[in-house]
Amino acid sequence: MENDYLESSIKQFEYYKLLGEKAIAQLPDDKLFWQYNVQSNSIAIIVQHLWGNMLSRWTDFLTTDGEKDWRNRDAEFESTINTKGELLNKWDEGWACLLGALKQLTGEDLKKIIYIRNQGHTVMEAINRQLAHYPYHVGQIIYIAKMIAGSDWHSLSIPKGASQTFNAEKFSKPKTKKHFTDDFLKETKK
Repeated sequence: MENDYLESSIKQFEYYKLLGEKAIAQLPDDKLFWQYNVQSNSIAIIVQHLWGNMLSRWTDFLTTDGEKDWRNRDAEFESTINTKGELLNKWDEGWACLLGALKQLTGEDLKKIIYIRNQGHTVMEAINRQLAHYPYHVGQIIYIAKMIAGSDWHSLSIPKGASQTFNAEKFSKPKTKKHFTDDFLKETKK
């Protein structure tokens, strides 16, 4: 059961990583830095925050506190990324740190206690914490991208008005036990 949980968690994270990438790919480079107002975050700022959080939480996470002393969280919300290339490098580095750490885990590790800001969590609780946090920010990226793209937006899920067709196709096949992300991940890797 623990290995199923780990596999499912990794697939969930990979799914949200790809959703973010598909949203980012739909925008011209300069729009990645657009902010609705000074209190709001651009896609670049959100990526910078995810990067900082991922590196802090998942670097040596079984042996050191997830809030590293070298992390400067407040700086993550300042505009310091200047190019799409820099944005994508931070994006990839953060996700590689997270996924690399998760892929090293065993089922037995899930009950170990780790610390985030000196608060104890089981490894499973820490994973669940980030499974809520990272998709929250990916959703923000998608929402901003969708607003900017307007009528040029290509849906990342079932397009409006296409639910019946989508469901008819799904129900025309035999029942299977698959993770809901399997088809999405397979299509994306083509």
